[in-house]
Amino acid sequence: MGDENPFDHSSIDDVIHGRLRLGIMAYLSTSSPAVFGELRDTVGATDGNLSTHLRKLEDAGYVRLEKRFVGRRPQTRVHLTQSGRTAWIAWIDRMRHLMQAGE
Repeated sequence: MGDENPFDHSSIDDVIHGRLRLGIMAYLSTSSPAVFGELRDTVGATDGNLSTHLRKLEDAGYVRLEKRFVGRRPQTRVHLTQSGRTAWIAWIDRMRHLMQAGE
């Protein structure tokens, strides 16, 4: 991070930093792929709210949605992409850097 201001927050990824999206990314970082209902229940979202936030993460290339059938029932699985994993690790590193800036 060089000579930059250690308290500079401008490089924080706003796509990840939203509270619900942060929870989604954290869960997917350890449990990818996740079934939509499982993810919804884990992060405490409604179907519509989760869909909206997943669309934003999908538009950024951080997640990929897979629609399939299990028996005769539709199922959506959410995968963390490689660029999503890279962005997640960068977000964690940036947070760590901010927390250690005053030490």
